[in-house]
Amino acid sequence: MTGYTVMVVDDDKDIRDGIDIYLKNDGYQVLQAENGQEALNLLKNNEVHLLILDIMMPEMNGIEATFKIRQERNIPIIMLSAKSEETDKIHGLSIGADDYITKPFHPMELMARVKSQMRRYTQLGTYEKKDTVIRVDGLTLDQEAKCVKLDGVTIKLTPIEYRITELLMRHLGRVFSIHEIYERVWNEPAYNSENIVAVHIRKIREKIEVDPKNPRYVKVVWGVGYLIEKEANRP
Repeated sequence: MTGYTVMVVDDDKDIRDGIDIYLKNDGYQVLQAENGQEALNLLKNNEVHLLILDIMMPEMNGIEATFKIRQERNIPIIMLSAKSEETDKIHGLSIGADDYITKPFHPMELMARVKSQMRRYTQLGTYEKKDTVIRVDGLTLDQEAKCVKLDGVTIKLTPIEYRITELLMRHLGRVFSIHEIYERVWNEPAYNSENIVAVHIRKIREKIEVDPKNPRYVKVVWGVGYLIEKEANRP
């Protein structure tokens, strides 16, 4: 994983420095910022491949920073949160964060999540070319370009949202349980994954469905899971 840059954003210098040590020991380059605004400034002039972003920070918190970052970039974002910030954590996922870890955390758990997110981010679109473009009516997914379009218009998806959409579109008509989606996309055992997957499904629907409450593409089979059918129902 050498050659990739991770930005650590936290107003606690001891936490930043501690994470910095583990990242550099694994070969990552590291940038540090003490709030969201400083992170945005650094992103303007640096190539960053992943962010570790605290929720509660002065000047600009992690929620605000994530919202602004997602307007321009799809790099993975791992949020740091205290147990008391459960609502903020879900909100962070809903606006584009890819994962979260609750303080206090074991450094090796954080590093495992960093590696998992980085692996997915750098390997998107590496499937055989014969399957590179998948279409369901007006919805198109190009795995080589890592791009999803709706009626010819590019849809901005986060890496996790893309992976979920890609999973469902590569297996049209197959129902995936929440646990299956989590384990295939996050590449780790599913544990308390229901809310995480549901939040990402909701965001995907908001981006690709005309009426998210009456979805044309991403369907739910109650008590079983989610699927994209081979032919979308006309509205």
